[in-house]
Amino acid sequence: MFQYQIIPVTSFEENCSIIWCDETKEAAFIDPGGEPELLQNAVEKLKVNIKQILLTHGHLDHVGAAVKLAEHFNVKIIGPNQEDEFLFNSLPQQSMQFGFPYTEAFLPDRWLQEGDQIHVGKTVFDVLFCPGHTPGHIVFINHQDRLAFVGDVLFKGSVGRTDFPRGNHASLISAITNKLLPLGDDFVFIPGHGPMSTFGNERISNPYLI
Repeated sequence: MFQYQIIPVTSFEENCSIIWCDETKEAAFIDPGGEPELLQNAVEKLKVNIKQILLTHGHLDHVGAAVKLAEHFNVKIIGPNQEDEFLFNSLPQQSMQFGFPYTEAFLPDRWLQEGDQIHVGKTVFDVLFCPGHTPGHIVFINHQDRLAFVGDVLFKGSVGRTDFPRGNHASLISAITNKLLPLGDDFVFIPGHGPMSTFGNERISNPYLI
């Protein structure tokens, strides 16, 4: 069994998640988009041990605090897929474009592929490759607890934007309909922004999927 806490960060209200294994107290960040001091304080209050930083894609609002947190906790940055490498190289330009604090370009310590598994303590997450919002977007799936961290692929009542460089709407919808929805209507997902939902709710009510 694992636990999680969602902490919205930056003016974009990006959902950074701290996830941890109940038994071992080993923990990870998913998409720390900014405000590293806030996230460090949250970890101290939770009394968990950060072991890695996991990224769903390379947009600045999801990776902005990754390097500072990796240095602070002496851990590695893992994910997304290497197709997003150009986004990590363009982080300084993204900073200016979105009015964020200047962020140096960096690369993750490890890229992820479909079929990879991530272990957080005794909790296992499967990696799904879900391009469209970005070409290297991935999703973290926990089958035991029926929970998915989907980044900016899917939202309650909406889907990810595809008007950014190398976005592809057809690929995005294909990833949602062929990889996420078949996991089951009861699957809860945490999106990169906004409230949680279930795949079942989106299957019957999301206007982009009907």
